Amino acid sequence: MHSNEHHYGHDDVKNIKVAFFLNLLFTVIELIGGLLTNSVAILSDAVHDLGDCFSLGLSWYFQKVAKKPRTEEYTYGFKRFSLLGAIINSIVLLVGSVVILVHAVPRLFHPQQPNVEGMLLLAVLGVIINGLAVLRLRKGYSLNERVVSLHLLEDVLGWLAVLAGAGVMYFVDAPIIDPLLSIAIALFILFNVFRNMRESLRIILQGSPAKLNIETVKNTLLEMEEVRSVHDLHTWSVDGEYNILTLHVVLGENTTMENQQKLKIRIRESLLRLGVQHCTIEFELPDEDCVMEGCC
Repeated sequence: MHSNEHHYGHDDVKNIKVAFFLNLLFTVIELIGGLLTNSVAILSDAVHDLGDCFSLGLSWYFQKVAKKPRTEEYTYGFKRFSLLGAIINSIVLLVGSVVILVHAVPRLFHPQQPNVEGMLLLAVLGVIINGLAVLRLRKGYSLNERVVSLHLLEDVLGWLAVLAGAGVMYFVDAPIIDPLLSIAIALFILFNVFRNMRESLRIILQGSPAKLNIETVKNTLLEMEEVRSVHDLHTWSVDGEYNILTLHVVLGENTTMENQQKLKIRIRESLLRLGVQHCTIEFELPDEDCVMEGCC
């Protein structure tokens, strides 16, 4: 098991590294191609891919940082550093999208004919290169790889849209399609930026994990015959994937330390199935008063 986990962890870093350099290479090609073809749609997607480069680069870096053991300064480890990367990436995409909109909107009223043949060539390259990056990451086992893979899959779909738009312009004189595609891409990016920022802020402000239902947690524990009640329950997430929970469990009757230990193991196993990777449990006897402020 340890050997397999080590192997998968090594592949995590390697797969994201390959995807990063593929994306960076194509972003440079795309920026040059967008200027040469006079296409704001191409430049819009170049901004999107530039944001992806930041995202992939930070994912690559934090994938390695996350493996570092916890320290006295960072007692929960380094997982939350990935949130910093997400926020930086969101800011880059936000600024880039606004710049693209500023340039694209005027072209709706004064369309300029882009180089359609160049757009078609870049669109085909975009589908191929981003597709290779997706395939590389989809071979991985980690959640990080799957999330980045889905992000790059959005790029493939975006390039298919550019390919379709360029195909139409090849046969029909409709230069307005180019700024329309650019605006659509920019709005799509902004939608995802605000969604990601909202999720990041929820984690930073220690909101309850979105996929963890508190009532389900309570009901699962109350189904155990040894448990009378549960209170002072707090839950938060380190990075959106690694969830933490603390709680007080009131026992139905006095019991031995050995039985408490067995119950604690069962509780931890149940919480793990519900999506809690780290929990701290404090037992209370039936006649014991809880002294924690606001616990009852």
